Amino acid sequence: MRKPLPRFLAVARITRPWGVRGEMKLEILTDFPERLKRLKRVYIGEEAIPYEGVRFRYYKGMVLMRLPGCETREAAEAFRGRLVLIDREEAVPLPPGEFYEHEILDMEVYTTEGMYLGRVKEILYTRANDVYVVLGPFGEVLIPAIRDVVREIDVEANRMVVWLMPGLLGEEEEA
Repeated sequence: MRKPLPRFLAVARITRPWGVRGEMKLEILTDFPERLKRLKRVYIGEEAIPYEGVRFRYYKGMVLMRLPGCETREAAEAFRGRLVLIDREEAVPLPPGEFYEHEILDMEVYTTEGMYLGRVKEILYTRANDVYVVLGPFGEVLIPAIRDVVREIDVEANRMVVWLMPGLLGEEEEA
């Protein structure tokens, strides 16, 4: 069964104030950071408080944001740690075979033989490849997000099919 789509998608996290005029340094959470400069409206925090007329700028490899009405370092400090969200309708369409995090999280995972492994509870981002953390009857199972392992992702059915490589369930291989 398809899970409901979130209304908002996180594109950044506010890490700290920058300077004394209310700017904030961002940790980018999107693969499309260049689109931030075009945004005129964002939503901040779990409450998804809307802000119109937001400004972004790039400075020495960093992305800085300024919200209307946020004029001091102290005002910016109040936003530390909060997510910067956009409306899902503004999301960049992904090419085939790529998925947004919210589409993968909580997805049911089965082996190619039909054995239920659990649900994706977290995605670990590593240098080599992403890793899906699946919790279920076998405890925590780490599934490398590579083509040889992940055979099918069906967003509509909320289902992932994986080839269970030897050792993924933690069992010892026989000598």
